[in-house]
Amino acid sequence: MPAPGPAEPVTAIETKSLGTGFRRRHVTMLAISGAIGAGLFVGTGAGIKTAGPGILLSYVVAGLLMVLVMRMLGEMAAAEPSSGSFSVYAEKALGRWAGFTVGWLYWSLLVVVVAAEATAAAGIANGLLPQVPQWTWVLLFMAVLTVVNLFAVRSFGEFEFWFGAIKVTAVVAFLVLGTLAVFGILPGTTPVGLSNLTGHGGFLPNGLQGVLTGLLAVAFSFGGMELVTIAAAESDDPAGSIRRTTRTVIVRLLLFYIGSVALMVLLLPWESASANTSPFVTILEKIGVPSAALLMSFVVLTSLLSALNANLYGASRMVFSLAGRGEAPRAMLKLSGTGVPRTAVLASVAFGFVAVLLNFLAPEHVLPFLLNAIGANILLVWIFVAVSQLRLRKAAERDGTAADLPVRMWGFPWLSWVALLAMAGVLVLMWTDADARTQLFTSGAVAVLIVVISLLRRRPRR
Repeated sequence: MPAPGPAEPVTAIETKSLGTGFRRRHVTMLAISGAIGAGLFVGTGAGIKTAGPGILLSYVVAGLLMVLVMRMLGEMAAAEPSSGSFSVYAEKALGRWAGFTVGWLYWSLLVVVVAAEATAAAGIANGLLPQVPQWTWVLLFMAVLTVVNLFAVRSFGEFEFWFGAIKVTAVVAFLVLGTLAVFGILPGTTPVGLSNLTGHGGFLPNGLQGVLTGLLAVAFSFGGMELVTIAAAESDDPAGSIRRTTRTVIVRLLLFYIGSVALMVLLLPWESASANTSPFVTILEKIGVPSAALLMSFVVLTSLLSALNANLYGASRMVFSLAGRGEAPRAMLKLSGTGVPRTAVLASVAFGFVAVLLNFLAPEHVLPFLLNAIGANILLVWIFVAVSQLRLRKAAERDGTAADLPVRMWGFPWLSWVALLAMAGVLVLMWTDADARTQLFTSGAVAVLIVVISLLRRRPRR
């Protein structure tokens, strides 16, 4: 897609230097792995507690928003695959300041997410083997996954494929067993009907406000899907991988998330949900699955490590792309013989090792601190995606190249504007919530700092 007039051109497209070891199944699983984590397996309890059965509406709204974001991103990525993805498109659409801002905002988000996921995984492992300190687990997980990311991309893809397959299998098994339990087919179960949806205060026990508050709890659950457009750049058919995967991954994730939550609210009274207990565990124990809590602990642990692995990959490729465009130290461009940006990997994993020290000093406070630090960064990235797509698509229509786009956004420009306004609405919701407001301030401060640095870098020297 051509740049719309005054925007500065991208200075280098670097993906040709990277390896091309990913296969279609690797790309698909990486996108799923990045989006399915503790948010689904544990975080749904908090959402159900907040909104009751109406949390289904919250997930539907969040899911539809993610569909629109991924379609917009897919349109740009299929036209110009790049490991810099939305950072490259923001640069083409809005100028180098935007590419710099989006790239570093996303990188900073992912490196904190990596540390948070390592900490959360270490907390689970420490619960299973309390004699091993939590900081030791963080060190072990970070060391192992750093080595995995330093291998050839195909080896990394195989590792992530089978790692991610464990949690996908767990979700599918839950959907099957839960559906059988709903209809009373499993031994010891009877059909549940709609009593848990219509009773206990009705479908919206806390009214529309509960749904909106629940939306804040689940809005960022789908974060990580955008990794597919980064990973596809290292596949043997980047445009084809993006075209196919953005469509299939969306369908699968909506089924996993909305299907799982629908079973939860059908099988359990919403008042029994807890922010501290996985609804998966509660339901599996209810229908008689032996050692359900232990099994789910293993699945959640695997999910966190899989998401950590995928996000570390995404962070390293983003900073590599920034370096290729002169927006990060050139040392990040150094490649191994197998096409892996090893310096970029090591830079992206550094904060994860800082988290080892944080877990040694104050293990009980690290995770809340990291989660608050993440804030709404991913929402700001999605907003840049929408603005970039609006500008680049209009430029393509002026140049007469829009008809040749491999992927096209539906209902352009109206649905693009709907997505943009919906994301602005989520920002307003965050402002009205005391806890979310803190995260909004954090994200805003980080974004402003990055923009200021970008503008100072471009100020003419005297």
